[in-house]
Amino acid sequence: MRVLGVNPGLARCGLGVVDSAPGRPLTVTAAGVFRTPADADIGHRLLLIERGIERWLDEYQPGAVVVKWVFSRYGVRTGMGTAQASAVAILCAARRGLPVTWHTPGEVKATVTGSGGAGKAQVGAMVTRLLRIDAPPKPADDALALALCHIWRAPALNRLQQAHAAARPAPALARRQKDTIR
Repeated sequence: MRVLGVNPGLARCGLGVVDSAPGRPLTVTAAGVFRTPADADIGHRLLLIERGIERWLDEYQPGAVVVKWVFSRYGVRTGMGTAQASAVAILCAARRGLPVTWHTPGEVKATVTGSGGAGKAQVGAMVTRLLRIDAPPKPADDALALALCHIWRAPALNRLQQAHAAARPAPALARRQKDTIR
């Protein structure tokens, strides 16, 4: 499984690609950050983000995309830019029919370090260790941690979705149940 992790941001958008195969160590295929000029029009900035993500999708051809769940404790303006960049990533994946998953920062930290309250340095240290790289990617970024989180959580999430789908009554049965309840 090849996963593209996207740490969305209007000023800075982090991307990381991690490969996973049963019985083999996880490997980093690519990690990077691209920036948009702060003085540029919002539409132009979003277009730059879209072009960058499309290039990564073309080059690395992931089987899944994972995006950091948007929230902002710093204010509406920061949250809006992050949400807009997140929407661009989702749109790029949707164009290609790629599944998109979202993880909160706490889920990522808990999955990678064992603690949802871990700091950036601890996450970076664990990403470095788990991916067997010499140093945390600079600038510090959560895109690789997002990809790792998805690789480890996806099998369990898939089983839960399958169980939930199996537990739903068939459409014809559901209609009959509604008719008898009236």
